[in-house]
Amino acid sequence: MSSLPAASSRPRVLVLRALGLGDLLAAVPALRGLRRGLPRAEIVLVGPRDAGGLLRDAGLVDEVVPHQGLGPLPGGTHGADVAVNLHGRGPQSHRLLLSTRPRRLVAFADALTLSSGPPWRADEHERARWCRLIDEAYDVSADPDDTGLELALAEPIVRGAVVVHPGAAAGSRRWPAERWASVASTLAGTRPVVVTGSPRERPLAEQVAALAGLPPESVLAGRTDVRALAAVVASARLLLSSDTGVAHLAPAFGTPSVTLFGPTSPATWGPPRGRGHRVLWHGDEGPVPHRGDPHDDHLDPALAAITAEEVLALARTALRAGMPTADVGTAST
Repeated sequence: MSSLPAASSRPRVLVLRALGLGDLLAAVPALRGLRRGLPRAEIVLVGPRDAGGLLRDAGLVDEVVPHQGLGPLPGGTHGADVAVNLHGRGPQSHRLLLSTRPRRLVAFADALTLSSGPPWRADEHERARWCRLIDEAYDVSADPDDTGLELALAEPIVRGAVVVHPGAAAGSRRWPAERWASVASTLAGTRPVVVTGSPRERPLAEQVAALAGLPPESVLAGRTDVRALAAVVASARLLLSSDTGVAHLAPAFGTPSVTLFGPTSPATWGPPRGRGHRVLWHGDEGPVPHRGDPHDDHLDPALAAITAEEVLALARTALRAGMPTADVGTAST
């Protein structure tokens, strides 16, 4: 078990996770373990401003230095007692942190930049991967399913709705709008349905709402920042989405969810088991598990294979349950 140097009254720990909302939320269990292992430290997150603010307000980090990607880091990031790479396997991210001249680097071993550190495992679940890194550095037994965020949120725009989030950063993870509309139209017969998304996803959200016959005010895309979106999801009856950043808000706030997977297996990016979260994936029906490109522009065939009827069936089961249940449904079991 390692400890921080005793050079300062409150040692400074720099954590790199300069990725999107879902990536940042996937690191919550590791950050919680880091906080437990280094209770005296000032933990500084280098990552997205808005999503990072949620983690700061939840007490997982003390400061957020806004940054995206692997460009040169801004001032104030040099000379930390410890730099922790929760961004990637290296070598680029390792070199970026080493350029800040920390007293110690916690990261996965890389032949080009770092000989020490645990080995990277390609098929490991994203949350488990970063927990393992922190466990080996500080012996804290971080729990990959410890995803909850406790923080005060403002009153949401709408409360108790079914949230449909049709967008994703890449086309390979965007289920067809017509199918989302079919699901939304059916569910809207008995409960309020809203359609969320970023400002650039508003046209897609409006298309889904129009096809579903939803009123214009049901489109929240472009009307919510990260904190307002979190408040909507936290108060929702159910979240329906593909494998994208918003899917990680449901486990953060205990909201039941149905998540549609395509190019990436839920075994590496899926929600915690046994908490009212259900997944659909057809990628393990062949002799070899499917592995697509999550950044491709074209709809992934495993995602395309999911039908509106399957999504509706799981959504209705989740809504009937009312509270999170102990099982996770999959399309292939």
